[in-house]
Amino acid sequence: MSHPQEGEDGTQRLPVIEQGDGPGHGPGLDQAVSAAGYDAVPVLADGEGGRAGRFWSVRRVPSALLALVILAGAGLLLYDVAAVRAHRSAMSWRVRLADWLATHPVDDVAVLAGAAAVAAIGIWLVVLAVTPGLRSILPMRRPSPAVHAGLDRAAAALVLRDRAMEVSGIQSARVRMGRRRVVVRAHSHFRELDDVRADLDAALGAGIRELGLAGPPGLAVRVNRPVRKG
Repeated sequence: MSHPQEGEDGTQRLPVIEQGDGPGHGPGLDQAVSAAGYDAVPVLADGEGGRAGRFWSVRRVPSALLALVILAGAGLLLYDVAAVRAHRSAMSWRVRLADWLATHPVDDVAVLAGAAAVAAIGIWLVVLAVTPGLRSILPMRRPSPAVHAGLDRAAAALVLRDRAMEVSGIQSARVRMGRRRVVVRAHSHFRELDDVRADLDAALGAGIRELGLAGPPGLAVRVNRPVRKG
C-alpha cells in the first residue's frame, strides 16, 4: 500500500492498494483446498500504540438476574424470620423444607442433585466473572493507547465474502469468521479450480490484512463445483 501524497493543488491523494500476485500452483493439481499463507501485519515495537486485548462484557443480564433472585430470596426469608419473632407461625414452605431436610440424609439423590445444580450455577457465574465475553467483536490494532477499536465478526465475514465474490469464476461463497481462522467455502462454475483458489487466496489474504485486526487469523479456502440438480 502506497502512502498518501500531496498534490500540486493542495489536495491529498487517496492511498492506492497494490495487490501482489497470488500463490502459485504446480501443474496437474486436483485438490480444491488451500491453507493460505500470507504476510502478517507487522507488530508495533514496545512503546508504540497499546496492547489490543479483547473487549470485556459488562454482563448486565446475568448480574441483573442474580441480583433479583438474591433479593427475592433474602426478602422472603427476612419477612418469615420477622413474622416468627412477632409470635406468628412460620411460612408453610419453610416448615416443609425443614421437615424434608430432616428426613433426607446428605447422600440422598435429591440432595446431591440440588447441590450439583447450585455448584453448576456458581461455576457458571465464576466463568462469567473471569472471562472477557463479547466473542463477536474482534480487537483491531491500536496505533495509539487512546484508541481501542473492534470489528464485528459478522461484518468482517461479510466484507471477506464480498471480496470473494469479486473473484472471476465464483458463483457463491460462504465465510465463517473465527478469532483464529477464516474458513471460506466457494463454488466455481467456470475456470480451473486451482486458478480460482489461487485468486481467492490472494484476494482474501489482502482483505484480511486490510481489516486491521490485532491478531490476523489464518485462512483456509475450499473451492468446489456446484452440485447439479437432476
